[in-house]
Amino acid sequence: MNATDAQVVKAACPHDCPDTCAMEVTVEAGRAVRVRGASDMPFTNGTLCTKVAHYLERVYSDQRLLFPMKRVGRKGEGRFERISWDEALDTIAARLGEIAAGDPRAILPYSYAGTMGLVQGESMDRRFFHRLGASLLDRTICASAGAAGWKATVGAAVGADPEALTDARLILIWGGNPVVSNVHGWRYMQEAKRRGARLICIDPRRTDTAKKCDQHIAPLPGTDGALALAMMQVLIEEDLLDHDYIAAHTLGFDALVERVRTLTPEWAAPLTGVDADVIRTLARDYGRARPSMIRLNYGLNRCAGAGMAVRNIACLPALTGAWRHAAGGALLSVSGHFPKDVSALARPDLHPDPVRFPPRTINMSNIGEALLNTDDPPVKAIFVYNSNPVAVAPYSNQVRAGFAREDLFCVVHELFQTDTADYADILLPATSQLEHRDVHASYGHTYAVSNVPAIAPLGEAKPNTEVFRLLAARMGFADAAFSDSDEAIAAQAFRRDDPRALGLSAEALKAKGWMRLNLPRPSVPYAQGGFGTPSGKCEFFSQRLAEQGHDPLPAWSPPAESVSSNPALAQHYPLALITPPARNFLNTSFANLPRFVQQEGSPKLEIHPQDALRRGIVDGDRVRIQNDRGAFHARAVVTEDVRAGVVVSPSVWWQKLSGDGENANAVTSSALTDMGGGPIFYDCLVEVTPV
Repeated sequence: MNATDAQVVKAACPHDCPDTCAMEVTVEAGRAVRVRGASDMPFTNGTLCTKVAHYLERVYSDQRLLFPMKRVGRKGEGRFERISWDEALDTIAARLGEIAAGDPRAILPYSYAGTMGLVQGESMDRRFFHRLGASLLDRTICASAGAAGWKATVGAAVGADPEALTDARLILIWGGNPVVSNVHGWRYMQEAKRRGARLICIDPRRTDTAKKCDQHIAPLPGTDGALALAMMQVLIEEDLLDHDYIAAHTLGFDALVERVRTLTPEWAAPLTGVDADVIRTLARDYGRARPSMIRLNYGLNRCAGAGMAVRNIACLPALTGAWRHAAGGALLSVSGHFPKDVSALARPDLHPDPVRFPPRTINMSNIGEALLNTDDPPVKAIFVYNSNPVAVAPYSNQVRAGFAREDLFCVVHELFQTDTADYADILLPATSQLEHRDVHASYGHTYAVSNVPAIAPLGEAKPNTEVFRLLAARMGFADAAFSDSDEAIAAQAFRRDDPRALGLSAEALKAKGWMRLNLPRPSVPYAQGGFGTPSGKCEFFSQRLAEQGHDPLPAWSPPAESVSSNPALAQHYPLALITPPARNFLNTSFANLPRFVQQEGSPKLEIHPQDALRRGIVDGDRVRIQNDRGAFHARAVVTEDVRAGVVVSPSVWWQKLSGDGENANAVTSSALTDMGGGPIFYDCLVEVTPV
């Protein structure tokens, strides 16, 4: 083939989205000229979201970091000068070695879902920090709360088959906005609607999804758990139950009956802000529909009672027997279907001295606090990759203060000079998805996807795996694990002895680009029970939760900050703020690129006309959103798409591009959820004033 001939390379979208699209990259003369969705992959179906459809603007952006650099200004100023890779790696290895000689737990990796790949996100990096004996990072910032509630009730992170939704008769879209964040999954919901299904969106905000549904129900933030309890009460009182399924496949039904006896729609109405008749009708509609589906998403994870809320909702399909049907049950994640070989990828056995230095775990949602406290040992070095904590972590004033410590050695490996990169001592250029090898599982469908590098790395950019291989060599780590190529790691991604991986060899996956797991079609995981709980049943009563100090039964776990749960705080800050994803950003990815910044415009605050009138705010005004933790500015959008008492600021803006050097995390709390240790981003009271 001549160098000028076009090639099509099979790739995968790496971003934190349930759709995990299979892509095709057209390359001419060594340059990628087109990215499109793979038409032969059933879930991707030839389309990409509006962000990734323009992915080449990210790959070839003139903002890309292309060379290693070292800081020459004050931390946070973002002033750097170019250095060689040798100088960068030698500096990092020397500093980490010096710190590790005292106590390696003073070193902290910080990463999340900047790539969802198993090779670039969960392998050589983990091996390096395990071998170093560094502190472990509890990666809680997105899904841990709901995962804990789901696990206590259902077991594994396995739900209904996303491709079976088309045959549902009723779909509750609860705490999600799939038109924006699950566009390929939304296609199946749309088809169900065309076949006669009713779609009901449960969300405090009238989202783009809610506008396309048959009904929108707007509970106050953090009150979904109360709504679900009241639905249970109606289902039981009116006998909208599948008694055979309950008897065969659930545990603790009699105790549940007693628990919810008084938790009526009239009890829930003042808590949720939803009329009792609306709740009762919702429960009846849900109880009578066959099959019924609940599509949960991660908006539910971001309030103090998040774990219990997801647990309460996860009980509903077992009461009605909805799990019997392929198009019934509930779907939060299907990631538990993928037989990832975590031990082979991460190699926790490499820890050099767990007796002398017992592993210490730091919750990423408390990164500001962790960097400022003086625990033994205090964090002396942080290595950031696949994340932008200064912008995305809660209570950003505290986070910035932690990163501003002059005695903190900070390394950032990135594609762009993010808010976090401004605080780096050493700044390393990273490859994009088109420049490295990877393998992807998914949490929104049941296909593994392969990514093959389409182009050579730009400038001197290196993938995560190569950076940690080079550092391991400089630090004298002779373990064979650090010699594994990316191809070898890709071959280790899935457990070959698991029947779900039958036929899923690295070679076959690479050749095809995507492969479905060896699962029934459709997958009906709990039609005959077989839940992943200790009892093998859907556990209305969870002994495991009781042993952890939680209520073993579904319960009401109120928000930390709301008018009803914290009236004293609400006297000063009466508005509940939620900060869902902006349509044109994905967390802070894409939030620096001109196309998407222009489409998003500027930071916005959606506010109900009644709340705006009381404060003398008119549409388009610049407003200040504040509480005791901090403040940020935004442009007011006066709209009835939000209910009175609630304000919405689509996020997450880079602080240095926001206009005032702040974003919504100036006001969010680093307090944690009831289960799972997640952050409570959407559990936040504020006041809004005109600027």
